[in-house]
Amino acid sequence: MKTIGLIGGMSWESSAIYYELLNKLVKDKLGGYHSAKSVMVSVDFAEIEKLQKKDDWKALTQHMIASSKELERAGADFIILCTNTMHLCSEEIINNTTIPFLHIADATASKIKSKGLQKVALLGTKFTMEKDFYKTILHKYGIEVIIPELVDREQIHQIIYDELVLGKVEDNSRETFKHIIAKLKNDGAEGVILGCTEIPLLIQQNDVDLPIFNTTEIHAEKAVQIALEV
Repeated sequence: MKTIGLIGGMSWESSAIYYELLNKLVKDKLGGYHSAKSVMVSVDFAEIEKLQKKDDWKALTQHMIASSKELERAGADFIILCTNTMHLCSEEIINNTTIPFLHIADATASKIKSKGLQKVALLGTKFTMEKDFYKTILHKYGIEVIIPELVDREQIHQIIYDELVLGKVEDNSRETFKHIIAKLKNDGAEGVILGCTEIPLLIQQNDVDLPIFNTTEIHAEKAVQIALEV
């Protein structure tokens, strides 16, 4: 079994879900007392969030490179980044480490492609929705991506940072998300990417009538598949 390297802490709530999923998936596949071999470097999200607000992606990238090198030294066989937004730094992580990097958008795009969908909505932080780093990969798989209108993007971003990353799950915020998803369905979305690892804390499949793609689960499933490959 390969050792999975995780960069966590963004937020710790979603990183805890990753850890639980990885171990449950390995146990489901191998049975008995089996669990995932893993090592995690967990950052202080207060430092990351401050740099995000300043739009200082140079400093953020250096944080991610340093964490990746720690995982490499600790014996990880490949790296997963337990957050969607910070995949903005993925190219530099790849360029500064010698072990493979599993991109969350690649794993998600493969899953969407397997379902035969061609047009999906992307929800996440404003960085994820508005910048091209995520959508570019989906486009390579022939998947059209739409995002909410500006006022809705701002609401989603605010809910993520003011509530979900702090572990707060509010019913009125769930209704906001459901309303936004309904509008995206009217715009032609055939499915919805929950492109922030905290959104599944709020939205489950039974909340909406479009298929959802939980990027945390998809990423963890792909990581376990790689870890168990002979």
